[in-house]
Amino acid sequence: MDAATGTTIRIAAVSDLHCTKHSQGALAPLLQQAAQAADVLVMCGDLTDYGLPEEAHVLARELHGLRAPIVAVLGNHDFESGHQTEVTEILTSAGVTVLDGESVEVGGVGIAGIKGFCGGFGRYSLGPWGEAGTKAFVRETLDEALKLESALARLRTPQRLALLHYSPIRATVEGEPLEIFPFLGSSRLEEPLMRYPVSAVIHGHAHKGYPEGTMSNGVPVYNVALPLMRRLHPDGPHFRLIELPGAEA
Repeated sequence: MDAATGTTIRIAAVSDLHCTKHSQGALAPLLQQAAQAADVLVMCGDLTDYGLPEEAHVLARELHGLRAPIVAVLGNHDFESGHQTEVTEILTSAGVTVLDGESVEVGGVGIAGIKGFCGGFGRYSLGPWGEAGTKAFVRETLDEALKLESALARLRTPQRLALLHYSPIRATVEGEPLEIFPFLGSSRLEEPLMRYPVSAVIHGHAHKGYPEGTMSNGVPVYNVALPLMRRLHPDGPHFRLIELPGAEA
């Protein structure tokens, strides 16, 4: 990937595109606007609606011609049909770097990405106790946190960015029904972000959540779910633009 042309790298972030088989032409204007405004475009999961290869092909066509590098993670919708590997391959062939416990450097900014998982926040986090199903549920979250820690540990850049689908903090899911908070993210995803500090965290998933919050160490967390962006900014833009120091020209 090419480095940014200055000392600041602009990152356009969006999530929850929910591309369907009938989305041809519907997403391209948004993606083009985001890519033109930034040095890199990041997408935080739920790129497709049912995780179908046909939907991924439509999204690949919507992304065609964008000049900015594209980095993404998958979301729960991208796993729905069991074709997440094929969805990843289709998007990779279209030039998207899809992260799942990996990291990449763009313009001097290191980006680590995972999907994440559920479990709840703070003292209300689900613990690995009781039935085997409960333990497996919590194990999924712990596995995702370990993948994130591994990806962060490999980064050597001064500026680091974390991409997730699920939220690592409660603040950015506020606004959603309280009953579904445990299914919107997990504090266990925050733990590796505290051990390997980042410049910012970006996620989606919480369509009715809050656009921003902070981790306990003050690092900003941004919820960039497209339905939320559209509700907050009906006239646009429907993406978040983040600026970080990048590589020297």
